[in-house]
Amino acid sequence: MIEKQHLIDRFISYVTVDTESDPNSNETPSSSNQWDLARPLAEELKRIGMQDVIIDDNAYIMATLPSNVDHKVPVVGFISHFDTSPDFTGANVKPQIIENYDGKDIVLNKEENIILSPSYFEDLLLYKGQTLITTDGTTLLGADDKAGITEIVSAMEYLINHPEIKHGKIRIGFTPDEEIGRGAHKFDVEKFGAEWAYTMDGSQIGELEYENFNAAGAVVTVKGKIVHPGYAKGKLINSMYIATQFINSLPTMETPEHTEGREGFFHLHNMIGEVEETKLQYIIRDHDMSHFEARKNVINKLAEELNSQYGREVITVDISDQYFNMREKIEPVMHIVQTAKEAMEQAGIVPLIKPIRGGTDGSQLSYKGLPCPNIFAGGHNFHGRYEYVPVESMQKATEVIINIVQLIAK
Repeated sequence: MIEKQHLIDRFISYVTVDTESDPNSNETPSSSNQWDLARPLAEELKRIGMQDVIIDDNAYIMATLPSNVDHKVPVVGFISHFDTSPDFTGANVKPQIIENYDGKDIVLNKEENIILSPSYFEDLLLYKGQTLITTDGTTLLGADDKAGITEIVSAMEYLINHPEIKHGKIRIGFTPDEEIGRGAHKFDVEKFGAEWAYTMDGSQIGELEYENFNAAGAVVTVKGKIVHPGYAKGKLINSMYIATQFINSLPTMETPEHTEGREGFFHLHNMIGEVEETKLQYIIRDHDMSHFEARKNVINKLAEELNSQYGREVITVDISDQYFNMREKIEPVMHIVQTAKEAMEQAGIVPLIKPIRGGTDGSQLSYKGLPCPNIFAGGHNFHGRYEYVPVESMQKATEVIINIVQLIAK
């Protein structure tokens, strides 16, 4: 069993470094503060005994644990990202450790009355008696995906310290900017040199995923015309009213809060408006490619209809594909999923094989030629103040990594 306090100390050393990515930047990494973890992380890998440790000009980190067997073994990789989501602040994270969780409400912040409650977040009850790490209610935690980094580094350190555990060559990689969809953009698959890899970026213990959403982003720009309101009759065009009409014309039950499983959605995540111009930012998601294309067509058709209604171009739409469902790249090599499943069962974990309702570096990497299923890292409630991770889940994820490399070596 991986030593508990060592995991906690390592995880806290990562999450207390602000690594929020910036979607408005064109640089890689998108924020300079990602270097504040990337550089020390590369040094830590050297310190624990990893070889060929490289950190490139874009903060991508790669390292090798050489094989300790005398027969040919496929090279396997493990990948996580060190940036945190710009959806909620990751600055000044103050982790709280809850020992022997009793199944009751957890007061994250007494002054602001912020409560992490199992009456709302039922998954908490899965972890009664365990050690939870939470936020103080004012920031996210960063378990997405610093839990994954903790597990990979800890597994490599354990293997280095226990050479009696047989394994082939292992490659590990840590990326910036996953949270803004760019984590795999500058990842050099050829240099990484693995036959396949696993992202340690899932949530609940047992999750094993090889399907994810097809994803696109849409920027809907609505143009109005500003006139003095006292003399506006027949002249003023309020872009915010037209934007509201657009929003209300999309299927109201096909939003994140009304969907689950493989059901897709339209998600309005940002809106800035004045009379003269309003911008709506949507994400479009669906596991099924034909449904995904249909959703993009719905957006475009609706804009055309409103333009026709107003007799001029009041709405323009810019849709950009972001990533695609990795299932078609994984199915030809399903043995890599089976290996992860067996590794979990060896650790006493019931595998939860299900589609990801989101994205992962593994999707883009799979399309770049590196098949890459996703394994649980253990955290819950990502991207917000209610994020938490059970330490025991991180221990189990670390054990799964160790089991995987032993299975491959056989």
